[in-house]
Amino acid sequence: MTNEESKTMMPPPFSVISGAQVQRALEGREREIVDLIEATYRWHGAGDSVNPPSYFLRFPDRPTSRIIALPASIGGDVRVDGLKWISSFPENVAAGIPRASAVLILNDHDTGYPFACLESSIISACRTAGSAALAADRLSAGRPRPRRVGFIGTGLIARYIHRFLAGTGWTFDEIGVHDTHAESAAGFSGYLGQVEQEGGPAKITVHDSAEQLIRSSDLVVFATVAARPHIEEPAWFDHHPLVLHVSLRDLSPQILLDSVNIVDDVEHCLKADTSPHLTEQLTGNRDFLDGTLDDVLSGRVEVPKDRTIVFSPFGLGVLDLAVGKDVHDQVQRSGDLQVIPDFFHDLKRHG
Repeated sequence: MTNEESKTMMPPPFSVISGAQVQRALEGREREIVDLIEATYRWHGAGDSVNPPSYFLRFPDRPTSRIIALPASIGGDVRVDGLKWISSFPENVAAGIPRASAVLILNDHDTGYPFACLESSIISACRTAGSAALAADRLSAGRPRPRRVGFIGTGLIARYIHRFLAGTGWTFDEIGVHDTHAESAAGFSGYLGQVEQEGGPAKITVHDSAEQLIRSSDLVVFATVAARPHIEEPAWFDHHPLVLHVSLRDLSPQILLDSVNIVDDVEHCLKADTSPHLTEQLTGNRDFLDGTLDDVLSGRVEVPKDRTIVFSPFGLGVLDLAVGKDVHDQVQRSGDLQVIPDFFHDLKRHG
């Protein structure tokens, strides 16, 4: 930076972007977002990012709940720093509201000043769903494309994953649904019944058990609020489905040891008692891991066609930044950016 540049540099204007604006900015752009997520994985894999460990704020009086801070920085074409602050309160589900709520702060690459605060539960859902859709596409290469999908857990994340699969060209003959809450399963089935799909509507079945759903699905999506493994029988996966283990804590170590395991980031995924973390604790090593999604994208790892494949994504803050910056730019171009005047007020060092 030259002396002249340092003299003229000013903090960027600060804006607030609502959930409604986020949704409008992302609507119908599933394929673009998946492409952005792929690019972000590649930048991260090439080292053009900073993605330190997430920080978990836990509460002695609310042991099932937590708030997580995900600081990150991404380079590439995005060049932004920031923080996602996302809460997970599973008791919300019984009250009829989503488990998670979040905000995303974006910081200017050059000055470090925050320039936007975005409602981020939708951004988080879209980056999670986009990552899942990308993994489903790349990890199913070389084997018959799944025609039977099953969802275990039927909340907001499951809905977004279905939306991103449909929005990137996936069609299914059968869709299975299972949830421990019957009302949630019925609501998700109703949503599926209203969604138009290319090639005609799929057969929708609500399964009484996870075993029934798994055995009848070629693509299995776990999007639960499970705190510990509840699926323990490797035999349920004898037909070798592709498993999107998005909720991370559903599968026993025995199932992972019997599968091909792909993660988004090794260090991030093997902590906080995720299923891969429990598997590492059980075995004392990481030999059960076959690689990362970036390894697959880059051709360093080729997944076999005749084994169960489990994708376990911890969820990287760099993905939230990339999608959040895209949303900010979309809203700015539309002319609807809500700038807060004088948010940074006292900018004179010496008064």
